[in-house]
Amino acid sequence: MIIDCHGHYTTAPEPLQLFREAQIKAFKEGKALPEVPHISDDEIRESIEQNQLKLLDERGLDMTIFSPRASAMAHHIGNEEVSKQWTSACNDLIARVVDLYPKRFIGVCQLPQSPGVPIENSVAELERCVNELGFVGCNLNPDPSGGHWTSAPLTDPSWFPLYEKMVELDVPAMIHVSGSCNPNFHATGAHYMNADTTAFMQFLQGDLFNEFPALRFIIPHGGGAVPYHWGRYRGLADMMKQPPLNEHVMKNVYFDTCVYHQPGIDLLVDVIDTKNILFGSEMIGAVRGIDPQTGHYFDDTKRYIDTLEISAADKKAIFEGNARRVYPRLDAKLKGMGL
Repeated sequence: MIIDCHGHYTTAPEPLQLFREAQIKAFKEGKALPEVPHISDDEIRESIEQNQLKLLDERGLDMTIFSPRASAMAHHIGNEEVSKQWTSACNDLIARVVDLYPKRFIGVCQLPQSPGVPIENSVAELERCVNELGFVGCNLNPDPSGGHWTSAPLTDPSWFPLYEKMVELDVPAMIHVSGSCNPNFHATGAHYMNADTTAFMQFLQGDLFNEFPALRFIIPHGGGAVPYHWGRYRGLADMMKQPPLNEHVMKNVYFDTCVYHQPGIDLLVDVIDTKNILFGSEMIGAVRGIDPQTGHYFDDTKRYIDTLEISAADKKAIFEGNARRVYPRLDAKLKGMGL
């Protein structure tokens, strides 16, 4: 089985975007927020079957761990009320996709974060999505300000209420920022990579996993710059008198394979232990075109894994086993379906 740990609903039906625009307009004008529009099952089917589902079949993938569009979370827009309404609408739509295609998609939620608002205010939505909608994890934005980094590091106790609930529910979080409102940082080309690398460095500097030994995070996009500079981070850990990275961080942190060229994947697998790598593609996401050097889509990452000179057991771990281990609720659901 091949499980893609990183998928977003980037092709959601148009009424969702029109609602978002109306919502933002109402907030700016000081008016009541609009009601969430009705989106039919047929609209959802059309948006999925001609896009993600089609590519799953064409690329030989079985299931995607699916969440709302990351760049559209936009926690920096509006206020807490706006974020809560937008978040629940997006999560409910993911749940409907899963209900229509239960063997192809499994839900992960966005959180109703807002700059300056305590993370404990997001706990209720996590509980709802896991306990009522059957989701298996969440996406956590370390920078709700949208590129200005006004939040405390992820190791700060202000984040602990969410971590406590994650441990209680036994769900991981993917560290994933959203859009950037800072002109210095292009969203998908700079802000995403910055955040991935920054999150890892925060974990290295802190002692979070002694406090929460069962906490699990996925750092997407191949771990940002971390694998390429693995020696730097090993050296920094040594200078800071921290334990070796495989003991201090990598028992709790995992990277995906959203790296869009073969040399990058080769490096990732050469540097990072196989047990810490989850297959992911982020298809129809940040990079949607065809690589003129290969003639294949940049985000068809299965091709890169297939080419690796590693054992069949290691490939199985990357494609399936690690995802089942990191997302135990996913594993339980698959077993319940006989998969």
